[in-house]
Amino acid sequence: MDKFVMIIFGASGDLTKRKLMPALYTLYNAGRLPDDFFIVGIGRTDYTDSRYREYILNELHKNASVGQPERKPEDFCSHLHYLSLDPAEAGSYGLLDACLRKLTGEEKPENLLYYLATPPSLYGIIPLHLKAARLNRPHTRIIVEKPFGYDLESAQELNHIYASVFEESQIYRIDHFLGKETAQNILAFRFANGIFEPLWNRNYIDYVEITAVENLGIEQRGGFYDGTGALRDMVQNHLIQLVALTAMEPPAIFNADNFRNEVVKVYDSLAPLTREDLNEHIVRGQYTASAVKPGYREEKNVAPDSRTETYIAMKIGINNWRWKDVPFYIRTGKQMPTKVTEIVVHFRETPHQMFRCEGGHCPRANKLILRLQPNEGIVLKFGMKVPGPGFDVQQVMMDFSYDKLGILSVGDAYARLIEDCILGDSTLFTRSDAVEASWRFFDPVLRYWKENQNAPLYGYPAGTWGPLESETMMREHGAEWTNPCKNLTNTDEYCEL
Repeated sequence: MDKFVMIIFGASGDLTKRKLMPALYTLYNAGRLPDDFFIVGIGRTDYTDSRYREYILNELHKNASVGQPERKPEDFCSHLHYLSLDPAEAGSYGLLDACLRKLTGEEKPENLLYYLATPPSLYGIIPLHLKAARLNRPHTRIIVEKPFGYDLESAQELNHIYASVFEESQIYRIDHFLGKETAQNILAFRFANGIFEPLWNRNYIDYVEITAVENLGIEQRGGFYDGTGALRDMVQNHLIQLVALTAMEPPAIFNADNFRNEVVKVYDSLAPLTREDLNEHIVRGQYTASAVKPGYREEKNVAPDSRTETYIAMKIGINNWRWKDVPFYIRTGKQMPTKVTEIVVHFRETPHQMFRCEGGHCPRANKLILRLQPNEGIVLKFGMKVPGPGFDVQQVMMDFSYDKLGILSVGDAYARLIEDCILGDSTLFTRSDAVEASWRFFDPVLRYWKENQNAPLYGYPAGTWGPLESETMMREHGAEWTNPCKNLTNTDEYCEL
């Protein structure tokens, strides 16, 4: 691998210290970075190189798995440099250019990787300043964090800006969910096994639910979150990506273009939301105070009359031959009983049930659970006869989790995606047409909420599974949410409703 320079805008921020630096150290420790590399942090905080290295070293011991490393974190930090400047000021980029030339010894260094770990307000500014300083060279790449736009119009405007500065092949819109092994394993599970894909359609699947919830609040991010909300923060990017992985057709050839083509096809097939859907098939909520936790409106920098959703559940349809009339239920929320991200595929019940419900164990429909976190793995629930007289059938579980393999590490999602970007593999990054197709579907929801200030916003006590109205929405189809238990440690711990 040729030497390269990674430039992190927002280098003194939370994302850099908690995710990016530990991921880069993971790559360094595994010998997956070249010996000749530089990481240049850019931020407004006034650090020198030595003080920044000391700061990151301290954070690595907090946030990275240092243990007994092959390579010391101190050696990694020796590759770090810091440039104190305001990325919103066009005149500052001459300092960046001079810094890069000095580090590389090249007049026009080209193997550059920019990472925007900044507030979204800078996403459209930094690329234009890079272009004005002629730092958008042919072999440069740029990684952009979510949210990529706040609605369809702003996303289109951002895409226009980036297209004026970089080629699409240079732009890497990151979604760390796709860096998780189980997210990628959905594809292998479906397309590498002949026994599952023939069943993966409306003839055998009753409904699909996708959950991504946290047992934390907004964690001092009130100023950001109150202008964002759960739909922009999680649904338009993370959850709809998981819908695409679950619903997509098999690519003819597995490469970046063909894979991302199939993702866009799913987005284009999403059933347009009707007035009935906006009224009845979208449930938004906001956590309220419980005995031990404050309510959302009591959080720092949150308006006391805020109508920002911290929970949203939706029923989504896909208009194609494979999925017609199969509902996809998606939900995300803050201050839930546990932290979990998983896809649950509910198969149809057998057309004729010949076994009696002896002992209170009635045979139920098969259920496949694909868990992204915690304890990444897969669970299949199916009926088996209980030993003894009669034919009492009880549901049992066949489960696989990566941690039980012992010799294999699940790995870090950010490390995987950053390495992909370094290698020029854009498969797991979002393309511009996918961004716009996703926003085209969700934009009517934002408009509806804006135009109907009295649209329901249900309260739910912190530490519960959200508004009861989301359960009612599910019952229309005879469905129910799959709620993992608190303090989830194993793939077989589930709480029945």
